[in-house]
Amino acid sequence: MNETRTLGQIAKFLRSKNAGPFNLTLDIFFYNTEDYEKAKSSGVINKELISRLYHIDIDDINIIEFDPAAAIKISFPRRIPSGSVKDSDIYGAQQHAPLFDIKIPW
Repeated sequence: MNETRTLGQIAKFLRSKNAGPFNLTLDIFFYNTEDYEKAKSSGVINKELISRLYHIDIDDINIIEFDPAAAIKISFPRRIPSGSVKDSDIYGAQQHAPLFDIKIPW
């Protein structure tokens, strides 16, 4: 069986926020340890994927799996510094949308 679920289905919440004016952080919190372990062990959430989704150099991406919270944190430099003239999201709070449709094998 080739069933998949999206992060939008298995994550309790997805969010993005600034980590200072030059960096962005994406947080994925799961409903439970089982869903977290399934997503983590799938290997789908990796630097290559984030690089493609956010057009960021792979070497600038940090991914931290935090088992005690059943969460994954992803950080990388913002393409446009927060508050600069061309910035359309000063708080970085609208950048998590591409994560919702990531498919995780189930």
